[in-house]
Order: sequence, then structure tokens, then C-alpha cells
Amino acid sequence: MDRLIYIAMTGAKQLFERQAVEANNLANVATPGYRAVVSAMRALPVIGPGAATRVYVAATTVAADLRPGPIMQTGRDLDVAVAGEGWIAVQGRDAREAYTRAGDLQLSSSGLLQTRTGLNVLGDGGPITVPPNNRAAIGADGTVSAIPTNTIPNAVNIVGRIKLVNPRPTDLERGDDGLFRLKRGRVSPPDGRVQLALGALEGSNVSMVESLVDMIGLARQYETQVKLMQTAENNGRQWSQVMNLSA
Repeated sequence: MDRLIYIAMTGAKQLFERQAVEANNLANVATPGYRAVVSAMRALPVIGPGAATRVYVAATTVAADLRPGPIMQTGRDLDVAVAGEGWIAVQGRDAREAYTRAGDLQLSSSGLLQTRTGLNVLGDGGPITVPPNNRAAIGADGTVSAIPTNTIPNAVNIVGRIKLVNPRPTDLERGDDGLFRLKRGRVSPPDGRVQLALGALEGSNVSMVESLVDMIGLARQYETQVKLMQTAENNGRQWSQVMNLSA
């Protein structure tokens, strides 16, 4: 009886956590450049004294869904989308180089080119800074130019170039912050073949319909596990009554 309880109990717990993963995906259905998290479940033996006759259910984050999202035209000067394969290099909160597809960029009060979440966009030599009294213009190859706003507008100065990379998908791992990094702390070299679509953003690759269907399916599986635990409890109670009668 305890085998059934063990499997149903751990199954319900992991299904509850998978629901949280799907809920997070659904919450980011409108987040630019977001990549859906893919999770799965597997059975593992319980390690301990005695015979290895018990198993439990464990959930694991298999990978991220790296399929591209839809490209949406915004017309905003600092909105860029990676055209095809590739990533934009940014400086994560841990000061490590990381990669994102979110191209809704902005200038900080000090002139730093940043993502909407405040991460510094990296150039070939570090963060990119636009001088005061200038607006930024971004080229398809990632070149960032400073255009004066108080003098002749055709006096354009190149202040940097966004680092665009294209590592192999198998070399990437997703962090808890939603950014991607190369395994073992490595960094990717720039790839001149990566191009940007200007005045556009790449949307999330989460399908609202698929996520809602998955949420419903997980809820039904969770209910099944709970019913199995209730069945095991009832069977145990009935077995106890039979043993009392036989005594």
C-alpha cells in the first residue's frame, strides 16, 4: 500500500510544481524575447536501507524552448529584434556576460544603453555609453551612433557596436533570471553574421492556447494523484478492519 501512496504523493507534489512552471510561462506570454521553460517528470528509485522496491516522481527542467517568437513592428528607434538566429549580449546582475533576445532598449540617465529591465547592453569593449545631448541610432549590424540634439543633426559619431553572438544551442543554459549563458562560465565571440531588425521587437514564443491546455491537463492529473492517495487510505482502513475481524 505504501508504494501507491509514495508514487501518488510525489506525483502530486511534482505536478503542483509543473503547474507553477506553466503559470510562469503563461504570465510571460507578452514579454519580449521570452523563451518558454520546458519541464518533464521521471521515476527514480528511493535510495536507503532495505530492498530497492520504492520509487518516487521527480520533475526536471529539460530545457528552454528556443523557437523564435513573432516579430512585431513598433517603429521605436531603440527597439530591435534579432533577425533569425543569434543573441544580444548583456551584463547580468551577477556581472557575468549573458544573452537575451529582448530588444526593447533604452538609455539610462547616465547615457548607458540598457534593456528595459536595466541590464547594460555590451559592446565589443564593454557597456555602450551615449554622450549627453545625443540620441542613439542603431544599425542593422548593431552599430550604435550618437546624433547630437542641439547642433547639426548630421554630425554622427559611432560610439560602439552591440555584441551579437550565435553560440550553439547545446552550449547554452538558462538561468533563474531568464537570461542564457554559456556553460562552464565561458563567453561567446561576436558573430558578424547576426543582424538586427530595426524598429521591431520579437515577441514571446509562448502559445497562450497550448499553455492553457497544459494547465488544464496538469490540474486533472493532480486530481488523479489525490484520488489515488484517498483510495490508498480507504484500502488501508478496510484492510485494518479485516485484520481486526480475523483476530
